[in-house]
Amino acid sequence: MGRQFNEDNLTAEVVKRLGKTKNARQRQIMASAVKHLHAFARDVHLTEEEWFEGIKFLTAVGQKCDDKRQEFILLSDVLGLSMMIVALNHKTAPGATEATVLGPFFAHGAKEYGYGGDLRVGCTMKGEDVWVSGRVLGTDGKPVPNAVLDIWQAKADGIYDVQEADAEFELRGRVKANAKGEYAFASYKPKFYSIPMDGPVGELTKATTGNHMRPAHMHAIVSAPGYQQVITHVFVEGDPYLDGDAVFAVKNSLVAKYKKVNNAAEAKKLGMPNPFLKLEFDFHLSPAGKAKTKARKAIAPSDALA
Repeated sequence: MGRQFNEDNLTAEVVKRLGKTKNARQRQIMASAVKHLHAFARDVHLTEEEWFEGIKFLTAVGQKCDDKRQEFILLSDVLGLSMMIVALNHKTAPGATEATVLGPFFAHGAKEYGYGGDLRVGCTMKGEDVWVSGRVLGTDGKPVPNAVLDIWQAKADGIYDVQEADAEFELRGRVKANAKGEYAFASYKPKFYSIPMDGPVGELTKATTGNHMRPAHMHAIVSAPGYQQVITHVFVEGDPYLDGDAVFAVKNSLVAKYKKVNNAAEAKKLGMPNPFLKLEFDFHLSPAGKAKTKARKAIAPSDALA
């Protein structure tokens, strides 16, 4: 009978009713979610007042989202769920660049740059000048011609352009590698920063771990026909927050050194001030269709804001 439910038989009845769901994958996910949610409630003996506070929190998270801010992505990140999903779905092939989280500050529509482009143009806050260069290679070590690198990072004050009403596409661009797989661009050295603490996720962080800092990093999405796209970070060697990243994204293979260059001739050749910093980092892509796990949906510039 469909009545007289209690903590011992309610879960089975909810799962039974979900058996009518036509989509098999949706049925599997919903049934598992119900089982885990009910088990969680039983485990902590969740009270009505506590659950209502949870509902208010989730409501506030949704209300904080807009076309420039995604508080739910931030929540997923700080709970480690984003990196868990990346880990489950992106077992790195030998020699390939490791994947990390997309984060809440990716934006489509950034300007395209060729080899040697200057991402500093239009930036309202100056930082330490850096020449970033490297190659896009396959896992076989051969160059990947004409790859595209979506690059974005925070400014020297730790704020992304999308977090400001009057800023647009600062330290952000689509850099095209040349036929030899080589890429290069001018930018500023990234700086560590705090995740947004002015919303419900910030309040949750204050009340729990207190761990709200992200080590300095540059974001990159590297794509090329015939290869799996990789979404990743490049972190700054020696950053004080490498061992306590608020979103759990640091991997040893993604930590790189920014070297100081004091050479007037080289600076002039590259169009950089002297002295300047240099970052050299190669990205390695796996051939399409040869991964052991599913690749993330490719991110195209025509898509809506992520």
